[in-house]
Amino acid sequence: MYRKQQGFTLVEIAIVLVIIGLLLGGVLKGQELINSAKVKNFATDFRNIPLFIYGYQDKFKALPGDDAAVATTHLGAAVGGVAVVAATTPAGTIGNGVINGAWNSTTQTDESVLFWQHVRLAGLAAGPTAAPANAAAVQTFLPQNADGGHIGITSGANTPVLTMTGTYIVCSTNILGKFAKQLDLTLDDGATDAGSVRVIANQTWDQAAAVAAVALAAVADATPYTVCMAL
Repeated sequence: MYRKQQGFTLVEIAIVLVIIGLLLGGVLKGQELINSAKVKNFATDFRNIPLFIYGYQDKFKALPGDDAAVATTHLGAAVGGVAVVAATTPAGTIGNGVINGAWNSTTQTDESVLFWQHVRLAGLAAGPTAAPANAAAVQTFLPQNADGGHIGITSGANTPVLTMTGTYIVCSTNILGKFAKQLDLTLDDGATDAGSVRVIANQTWDQAAAVAAVALAAVADATPYTVCMAL
């Protein structure tokens, strides 16, 4: 004798669908919160750098990285056993009020690299304090963003973005396009090829030292880019 096979009722199916919908909604909302937090981290990176500059200037009346007296009268020859290093390249530019050197330089004696040692030893920023000994060490010395890209600073005369001007320019690499667009909305006008925040093709080490890049109007969500901000 065959037993009659019973299926799910419409009510049971509806309940299952509602549960699946709630789970998907929770996952999407969680991802949205994660993305939002990441963009906030990127934005904080850019907003913190003026604080480092002004804090250092307030203490020593000099510009970090460009400080000719950093190892003599300001921080001293050593801080906590770490040797303080004054920039020596580009030659003849130390103390001129400009952060020289490419923002993504691998020359360990550039002002744009030693900027980070000076602000860290002054107690303004976190990160490794021992000056890098070679080009390879620079790549772990410069700070990183939430996606593992490097962050750098230079002055406007050394701009990494064609037609972009500013007293200082800060760039952060390896930022996905969807975050880059949201970051531009957060910090500027939402136009990735204009204003004080611009998006360019993703840069590698020392690439900007040779040629300034063109800001991009079309930015793909899943492609990594470099975002630069004029301060």
